[in-house]
Amino acid sequence: MINIIGKRVLFVWTSLVLFIVALIFLGVDGLKLGVEFSSGSMLTVHFKQAVTQPDLRQELARQGYTTAIVQQNTDTGDYIIRTQELNKEAKSKLEAALTASFGELEEREFNSISPSVAAETGQNAAIAVAVASIGILLYLFWAFRRVPRAIHYATCAVIALVHDAVIVMGVFAILGRFGWEINLMFITGILAIIGYSVNNVVIIFDRIRENVRLGVSGDFTVVVNNSVVETIGRGMNTSLTTIFTVVAVMLFVGSSIQNFVVVLLVGIVMGVYSSLFVAPTLLVMWDRGEWRRLLPGLGAKTAKAAG
Repeated sequence: MINIIGKRVLFVWTSLVLFIVALIFLGVDGLKLGVEFSSGSMLTVHFKQAVTQPDLRQELARQGYTTAIVQQNTDTGDYIIRTQELNKEAKSKLEAALTASFGELEEREFNSISPSVAAETGQNAAIAVAVASIGILLYLFWAFRRVPRAIHYATCAVIALVHDAVIVMGVFAILGRFGWEINLMFITGILAIIGYSVNNVVIIFDRIRENVRLGVSGDFTVVVNNSVVETIGRGMNTSLTTIFTVVAVMLFVGSSIQNFVVVLLVGIVMGVYSSLFVAPTLLVMWDRGEWRRLLPGLGAKTAKAAG
C-alpha cells in the first residue's frame, strides 16, 4: 500500500512554503479591492465605433480622472471604467464628454458605492468567513465527539481550510498586479471553497473513525494511511468532475464571474491537496507529538532518542 503518511513532513513543509509565499504576496501587494470594498463608481460602456484603451485613458485624464482604471471585456468589447464616486451629474457630464470624443456610446452598467457602504460590505464579508469557520469547527467537534481527541479532528480540518483560503488569496494578490480586483463573487467563491474542502476532509476523517472502530491496526499512523489511500480515488474523481464543470462555466459564461471561477479552480486543487495530504498528516503528527520533526535538527534528535 502507498505510504502517504510516511511522507508527512514533506507534505507539511510544502504547505508551509506555499502558505508563507501567499502571506508574503498578501503583505507586499495586498488584494486589489473592487468597487464593492473600496468605494467609488464603475461605469461599463460600449462604443459603436472602435476605441483604443490608451485613447480612452487619455480622454479620461483630460476630464480630470487621472487615476481612473480602464479595463476592456474582450468577450463583448465593453470598457469598464472605475473612478472615484460619481453622482448623477458627474456621470452625465463624463458620458457627454466621451460621446463628444468617440461618438455614440451605450451605457451597459453603472455601480456606485459610498465609503461607508464599502466598509460595511468588507466587514460583513469578514464576518461571514469567520462564522463559517467557527461553525465548521463546532460541527466537526460534535460529529467526531465519540472519537478520542475529537478536538484534533476539528482543529486540523479548520487549519486545512485556512490553508486553502490564504493560498487562494495569495494567488489573487499576484493577479492583482495584472489588474484583477476582488469583488463579492470572490467572497462567494471563498465561502464555496470552505464548504467544498470540508466535505473532502470529512470523508477522510469519517473513514479514519470507521477504521479506528474496526481496529484495523493498533498503529494510528497505519490507520490514517489506509483511510487516505481508500478514499483518494473518490476524492480525485469528485474533484475532477467539479473542475470540468467549472472550466465549462468559465468558457461559456464569460468574464462576469471570472473571480468566482478562478477561486473555485484554485480552491478545488488546493482543497484536494489539503484534504489528502495536510489534514490527515497534521492529525498524525499531533497524535504522535511530532511537531519537532518540522525542524530537521530537532527531528533528527527526536528520532535518535526514539530509537
